[in-house]
Amino acid sequence: MSKQVNIEAQKKFGEAINSGKLENLKDLVSEDVIENDPAPGQAKGAQGYIDFFTTLHIAFPDMKIEVDQLVADEDNVAFAYTLTGTHKGNFNGIPATGKKIKARGLQISKFKNGKMIERWGSSDELGILKQIGAGIEA
Repeated sequence: MSKQVNIEAQKKFGEAINSGKLENLKDLVSEDVIENDPAPGQAKGAQGYIDFFTTLHIAFPDMKIEVDQLVADEDNVAFAYTLTGTHKGNFNGIPATGKKIKARGLQISKFKNGKMIERWGSSDELGILKQIGAGIEA
């Protein structure tokens, strides 16, 4: 597959997340995807991402992920992003606060035949928790 095909698949992944049309992830994620940084209890395959982002949309219904920098080669797409939203639902056991959040993250996705087959990622979840007033101390 070409670099451009992988970039387009990654863009469609982001569009599905931002729009809430999470069922579209089934067309973009291999069922035996290797997730190197799963959320606690995250299921395998596309359903794991659907469940995770459904929970995130409940906590932050206006959430948006904006790509700040993207690089790609023939197999991989790597990008830095900013996640924004308003805390209007339960997030990690913390009830809605109405506070706005802004957090940075990084992801590297490996593709084959237009589907994500492996993923590494990191989001500033600690920063999110601090922004919603979780009372976390170092």
